[in-house]
Amino acid sequence: MSVALLGWSILLAQVLLAAAMGCAAFRVLRGPRAQDRVLALDTLYINAAMLLLVFGIRTGSTHYFEAALLIALLGFVATAALSKFLMRGEVIE
Repeated sequence: MSVALLGWSILLAQVLLAAAMGCAAFRVLRGPRAQDRVLALDTLYINAAMLLLVFGIRTGSTHYFEAALLIALLGFVATAALSKFLMRGEVIE
């Protein structure tokens, strides 16, 4: 019973994370302002990292966890750079 419940909850988590990524991608494409697009991009990379973590739990492979860590690191740097660019107009001073 608990193995079946775990399988269904992992599947439900994957479906809901994919739906959240779809909503964030819609906001990236159709955001009214640049700030909304940066926030949606931040949400998109967080959802992608979480989806990779769920895949890693489902398959038992550590490669997904390493990929999620790389996405989180690169996403943070990208969000910081885009935010600085929107505030000051340049990234490197």
